[in-house]
Amino acid sequence: MSSYGYKMVIAVRDDLKLSKGKTAVQVAHAAVNCSLASSKGDKKRFKAWHEEGQKKVALRLKDLPQLYELKSRADAAGVTVSVVSDAGHTEVAPGTVTCIGVGPAEDALIDRLTGDLKLM
Repeated sequence: MSSYGYKMVIAVRDDLKLSKGKTAVQVAHAAVNCSLASSKGDKKRFKAWHEEGQKKVALRLKDLPQLYELKSRADAAGVTVSVVSDAGHTEVAPGTVTCIGVGPAEDALIDRLTGDLKLM
């Protein structure tokens, strides 16, 4: 196992004012998507993160532009990303982007990408 700590962050748009249940489901989508993608495309990080207990942190984003700014920075850093768009069956219109998953990756790298965001 690596000497690094690893984590995944899921950041949810605060401007949508989603219910707690809807938020939980959107966060779950992002976590599952990132896990599956990294298990195939970033196996070393995925394995280390999985062995350490799959640490996840839920954060808040101000709005959609901030979400896409985070996506751009994570993509540039080579970190797995999943942008979640809702099917639109309940609280938001179809295709509404609700949250983003980032990682898993080294704690320090995730912190550089998301350290300006607040906890949920």
